[in-house]
Amino acid sequence: MLLDPLRIPDDIWSDAVVRDALTRRDVGALFRRVSQLTGASQTRIGAAVGLEQGYVSRVMAGRKVTSIDVLERIAEGCRMPDQARMALGLAPHDPSCLLGMASPAGERQSDQPVYRSWREEVRAAVQLWEGDVNRRDVIRQVAFTSAGYTLPALRWFTAPAAPAVEQGGRRVVGQPDIDTIREMTSTYRRLDNQYGGGHARAAVTRYLHQEVTPLLSDGRYDAATGRRLLSAVAELTQLAGWQAYDMADHGVAQLYLTRALDLARAAGDPGLGAEILSAMSHQATYLGHGTTGVDLARAARETAQRAGLTVLTAEASVMEAHGHAVIRDERACAAALHLAEQALDRADRSSDPQWLGYFDEAYLSAKFGHCLHVLGKPARAEAFAARSLRMDERYVRGKAFNLALLATVQAQRGDPDRACAIGTDALSLTTRLQSARAVRYVRDLQAQLAPHRRRPTVRQFIRRVDAVLGARS
Repeated sequence: MLLDPLRIPDDIWSDAVVRDALTRRDVGALFRRVSQLTGASQTRIGAAVGLEQGYVSRVMAGRKVTSIDVLERIAEGCRMPDQARMALGLAPHDPSCLLGMASPAGERQSDQPVYRSWREEVRAAVQLWEGDVNRRDVIRQVAFTSAGYTLPALRWFTAPAAPAVEQGGRRVVGQPDIDTIREMTSTYRRLDNQYGGGHARAAVTRYLHQEVTPLLSDGRYDAATGRRLLSAVAELTQLAGWQAYDMADHGVAQLYLTRALDLARAAGDPGLGAEILSAMSHQATYLGHGTTGVDLARAARETAQRAGLTVLTAEASVMEAHGHAVIRDERACAAALHLAEQALDRADRSSDPQWLGYFDEAYLSAKFGHCLHVLGKPARAEAFAARSLRMDERYVRGKAFNLALLATVQAQRGDPDRACAIGTDALSLTTRLQSARAVRYVRDLQAQLAPHRRRPTVRQFIRRVDAVLGARS
């Protein structure tokens, strides 16, 4: 029997659930949403994308799709526009789209100068904060693209040194103003670690728009004060990007991290620049863009080495290792992990900035565990995942992540009952958080345990996750 062609309305590709599914390469979530919005059956979806109904069913139940050929077939069958293809990690049909880097003004990357003055960087940041506070669609509907980090990284390494950051505005800006921004950043960072990115993201954005913008736009400051001001603002902007990332608002996160890097460059702050490049790498790797993650981590490591910042060299190296793991380069991953371990052993932590407080042996152990898990080595991953729990209890979100990692490793090792016990602890912490990443890790564990659902403990855990987080659509 012939089936009618699957017709997917154009506006589906701007749907928030669809965009999130694309950026996470969650084809199951994509199929479920398409079915929900169009009424298409599994058979009809399968016919459109050239897959058997049984395969579509397994994908919708949680099976991961990693084959580029299959992803291409799905993209073609769904007639995805180029922005959707790029969000899925595929090349666009129109190569010129690769030059497009999202910005609040809707500019294309090819329209932007490689080098910009610090005043232009400030104007771009101010426009972003204003647009975010006012929930403008041109910002909210931006999709993450790995190509979007190319130009900011290029500017970081090749732009000439910024001229003096000084201004003769109406309002005198001094060290107390900068101290206030840093204190607010510290407070928001603590809330972020304890309650997740969604807890205070709106407050951070409003603070940037309402309190920081006047200092930058109307302030009067000399060169030394100006650079310290831009550095403090870059740090807070980076935190806003990290919060958006944690809430799976990846396009907005990319905009914030890009602006933060540009501000750090204008401020002449290589340490913060290395940290922001590492955050970019973290996001790219999380979204499955391992090669981009490796490139950004190497940029962070080069920056840290030039500045003589050993602990940041360790951080960048472990980010590089994770990227190598995602693209299944085991040898390069091991080399990067070894470099990270050596650098952390040599690092003098006595003068670490506040934004680097999270990076310790527990964090490093978690990254080792993630890499080994991705590479399919659960026996080795287990020890590192367990060690990651010897951590500062103030990092509630981090503990939820580490518990989910250990539970996933236990499931991978064939101990579903133990995985459920640890996963229950991860779920308990996740309920205290506003963190899409924490939810994803628990959901991934739930999907991994699904083949064991005949076991009472697994069945109970799966039901508990659905009761707490809501049944999967």
